[in-house]
Amino acid sequence: MQRVRMSLPYFKEFGWDAEVVVVDEAYSEIVRDRLLLQSIPSDIKIHKVKALNKSWTSKFGLGSLALRSMWYYRKRVNLLLKTQKFDLIYFSTTQFPLCILGAYWKKRFGVPYIIDMQDPWHSNYYKDKPKQQQPPKYWFSYRLNKYLEPIAMKSVDGLISVSENYITILKNRYPHIKNIPHATITFGAYSPDLKIAADNRESFPPLLNPAFKNIVYIGRGGADMYKALAVLFKTLKRALDTNPGLFNKLRFYFIGTSYAPTGQGIPSVLPIAQEYGVQNSVIEITDRISYYHTLLTLQQADALFIPGSDDPNYTASKIYPYLLTQKPLLAIFNSQSSVVSILNQCTLYVTVLSISGEDGATDNKLYALLTGWADGDFQNIQLTNEFDNYSARCLALQQVAMFNQVIQNSEDKNTFN
Repeated sequence: MQRVRMSLPYFKEFGWDAEVVVVDEAYSEIVRDRLLLQSIPSDIKIHKVKALNKSWTSKFGLGSLALRSMWYYRKRVNLLLKTQKFDLIYFSTTQFPLCILGAYWKKRFGVPYIIDMQDPWHSNYYKDKPKQQQPPKYWFSYRLNKYLEPIAMKSVDGLISVSENYITILKNRYPHIKNIPHATITFGAYSPDLKIAADNRESFPPLLNPAFKNIVYIGRGGADMYKALAVLFKTLKRALDTNPGLFNKLRFYFIGTSYAPTGQGIPSVLPIAQEYGVQNSVIEITDRISYYHTLLTLQQADALFIPGSDDPNYTASKIYPYLLTQKPLLAIFNSQSSVVSILNQCTLYVTVLSISGEDGATDNKLYALLTGWADGDFQNIQLTNEFDNYSARCLALQQVAMFNQVIQNSEDKNTFN
């Protein structure tokens, strides 16, 4: 959703008129943020579709919003394609099962489609993990994704992804798409969002305790972040044992770590903090908060922390709002993640550490950073000129270049056929 939202203000400038089809918010359990509408141009047509009510589909184990809404998407878009001329269908969502409709619409209406792989769809990452580390209903979702992904990829005309590795995996898995257009396009930084958040600060309850030095992470948790958290908590434990009077001033907040409905999230960070004996310095709030509440809380923090996955293919789209705040930033990632190169290119004074974290130099560097923060020494990061390449406008232009390429290829095929 964020990809399209940030791009809509620029599509028309680059020659494209967009209409958006979304599920009516009444059928979704995600936190609502009506302020998001302030960033969408008033002339954009938005079509809302229904979904089966989860209150009764869940009785049959069917909770997926994609599956509950698929029939309604099919019906509404069929009507649009029958009555209007569209050049392209663009799937930009993590509700991946909906993407199988692209093959259907292409066959019936001759409209090419692009899929934006914001995350891996069918992935083996959790296959060998203990059951307690696997996402809910993993057995079902793994088999469903394994079946649906080939349907969507059968006729796809272009791929966009936040990670080059995601595209490589798909092209190796489906040789027939090796030559279709593709582009690695990260999520963008949309600076007007910070002002919208600040202007509406009275709408959001404060989450941080001003009596402490607050370091904030807002985003999902998960077993794949264990190594990054272990690097931090190991050094934090050493610091607390060495000088508790100083380091007890620090509080690490982990907010919105679960995708579960409000009040039903299971902590994934606090158990790791308990394992390392630093639970008194860690506050985990599993409930998700709205996008602008997130941005305001990031601006209110003394410093920010981003833990990365141990999966080298992982790229954190959340880094751009973090960077826009220009707050002091600590990131602990797999050294092969694209995030590492982006941070090093786009910022000065950021602290980027590897999840391996086994050497004394890493521990000492982190210890020195925490010491400075506990003393109130917070050095803001600075953005380099390279950061402009990740602006929402620049990345919208890259998307449009892909749109144009897919349309040209489609026209060439029709000419030769």
